[in-house]
Amino acid sequence: METYTAMRHFADSWGLLGMTIFFIAAVLFVFRPGSRRSADEAAQIPLKDD
Repeated sequence: METYTAMRHFADSWGLLGMTIFFIAAVLFVFRPGSRRSADEAAQIPLKDD
């Protein structure tokens, strides 16, 4: 089997599954309880005067 064909089969199956799991994990991380306060604090960092 050629390298290209093997990589194509891998990307079609496990690569897609991996990207889907990563996307779901990223969405859950953003919308987890308590994330609004930490996001608001991070948004204010550029506006703080030291």
